[in-house]
Amino acid sequence: MSGHGPTSPLDVDALVAIDVHTHAEVSEKGGASLSAELDAAAGAYFKAEHRHPTLPEIAAYYRERRMACVVFTVDAESATGTPPVPNEEIAEAALRNPDVIIPFAGVDPYKGKAAVRQIRWLTQEFGVKGFKFHPNIQAFHPHDRMAYPLYEAIEEAGAVAVFHTGQTGIGAGAPGGGGIRLKYSNPMDVDDVAADFPGMRIVLAHPSFPWQDEALAVATHKPQVYIDLSGWSPKYFPPQLVRYANSLLQDKVLFGSDFPLLAPDRWLADFAGLPIKDEVRPKILKENAARLLGLTGN
Repeated sequence: MSGHGPTSPLDVDALVAIDVHTHAEVSEKGGASLSAELDAAAGAYFKAEHRHPTLPEIAAYYRERRMACVVFTVDAESATGTPPVPNEEIAEAALRNPDVIIPFAGVDPYKGKAAVRQIRWLTQEFGVKGFKFHPNIQAFHPHDRMAYPLYEAIEEAGAVAVFHTGQTGIGAGAPGGGGIRLKYSNPMDVDDVAADFPGMRIVLAHPSFPWQDEALAVATHKPQVYIDLSGWSPKYFPPQLVRYANSLLQDKVLFGSDFPLLAPDRWLADFAGLPIKDEVRPKILKENAARLLGLTGN
C-alpha cells in the first residue's frame, strides 16, 4: 500500500480512532532524530520492531487501520548535537496524505527567535496544528522563561503545545541514562505554563510516572490541559488514571500510542480490557482529539 494513496481531506466520521502521539524518527533523506546510543536504548526498552518507518510508511500503516495520526519530531539539537527530522518534511507528507496525517512539529527552546520564526512559518504556510516539547532530551524546564516567546507564538497561532511528562524510555538502560535527566519532566512545571498562557491548549503526554497525581491535578485544575495516554500499554495504567479518565477527565483524555515505539494495535487490544464506560470509550479514542484539533466530521 502506498503512502501516496487517497488524498481526500480527513473524514473524522470514517475513522476508527485518532492517534495523537506518533514519531517521525527518520528522514527520507537519511537523517535520524536520536543519536545511535539513545536510539538503541529506546529500542531495547520498548522491545520495538520496525523502529524506523518513513513518513509514507506511517501514512500507509494508519490508512490501513482507518486511523488518523498526529506526527511530529523532537528538535533537541542544542542539547544533543543531533539535528531533527525536518519539520517541513512532516508538513509536506501531511499535504500529500491529508486523509491520515495531522502535522505537528518539534521546536528547540534554545534556538530562541529562530524557533519563534519557525513556529509562525509552519503554522501559516503548512497549517501545522501543534508543537512537541521533550524537556528531558531538550534539557530544559518547561517553565523556564527562555521558552516563553515560543509559547507566545504558539498561543497566537491557536496551536497546541505537547509536553513529554514522566519517565522516558529514551536513554533508559544506557550508562547514566545517556545523560538524560528525569527532573525536567515533572508536570508541575507545565502548571506554570498553563497559568501564564491560558489561551494555549496543552497536552501532557504519557502516564506521568512518578508524577501521575500531579498530572491529574493539573489537568483537572486548568481547563485547557489534556492528557494523552501514549507510551504505556493500558494494562499498566495506574488505577487513579483510569478512574479520572472515566469521570472528571473523560472529555480531556486522548488515545496516543507512541508509534513506532508502541504499536496502536497492541495499545487498543489492551485498552479493550480496561473498565472504561461504554460512553467514554469513543471520547478517548476519537472525539476528544477531534475537538482539541478543530477537526469536523463530513
